Amino acid sequence: MYSNIAANKRKTFYIFLSFILIIAGLGWLVAEYVGHPIITPFVLAGGLLYAFITYLAGSKMALAVNGAKEIEKKDNPRLYRIVENLAITEGMPMPKVYLMDDPAPNAFATGRDPKHAAVAATTGLLDIMTDTELEGVMAHELGHVKNYDIRVSMYAFALVAVVSILADIILHLTWFGNNDNRSPYVLILAIAAIVVAPMAASMIQLAISRRREYLADATGALTTRHPEGLASALEKIGQYGSALKKPNTSTAHLFFANPLSKNSMMKLFSTHPPVEERVRILRAMGAHE
Repeated sequence: MYSNIAANKRKTFYIFLSFILIIAGLGWLVAEYVGHPIITPFVLAGGLLYAFITYLAGSKMALAVNGAKEIEKKDNPRLYRIVENLAITEGMPMPKVYLMDDPAPNAFATGRDPKHAAVAATTGLLDIMTDTELEGVMAHELGHVKNYDIRVSMYAFALVAVVSILADIILHLTWFGNNDNRSPYVLILAIAAIVVAPMAASMIQLAISRRREYLADATGALTTRHPEGLASALEKIGQYGSALKKPNTSTAHLFFANPLSKNSMMKLFSTHPPVEERVRILRAMGAHE
């Protein structure tokens, strides 16, 4: 698993290059519709600027929409000390710690980098996990911080937002604009973009998430030197279920386990690899210690 780190970084670069190409293509379609192709680079620049602003505010948005409240050590000494000890072990800055009032066992990490990171856990996670299991889950989340997965996730979140906005603009122009002087090929491309672009952006976002969950599992197991703790936590979550009472699809890829209900259409685009496969890999790691 560790040998795949460099390959994952290369793949991430190509994925974000694909994002840029999608945004540029949508910008060209907008420019064609308004009859001024020269504005394409300005649409691209504006989209990337909006993505950058969204990226900067993304972690606060993710915490807010999930109802996460920041805590101090006195508010929940158990959770705070586990995160604190793991941060010391990894030689990382202490992230801000948040708690979500939800019975589903789950957690997530967010932020731009280790110096601007936050980890959040649900009350349900604290209720059912032993200290060893909780340590495994939080080590996994700090693994996302250490590996800069949180930055990748914020970039993906921001770029998907831009793609969705541009697709909405094209939809508006297609239905309400004056298409008399437009090439039929442009109209066909516009209709295709409305359907395909948001789906392609979401699939890219979810692909990033799936690959990096395995890497965060490995990083967390290496931190605690006890893969069984994380494996046991995953098994418990598989038994109890990880769907939040008020899940948010835009932040689903951040969570330790899939926070969406089984009846949600978004389950078709799973943000996480199967729990059973994650447990199998962790147990194999423990067997080779």
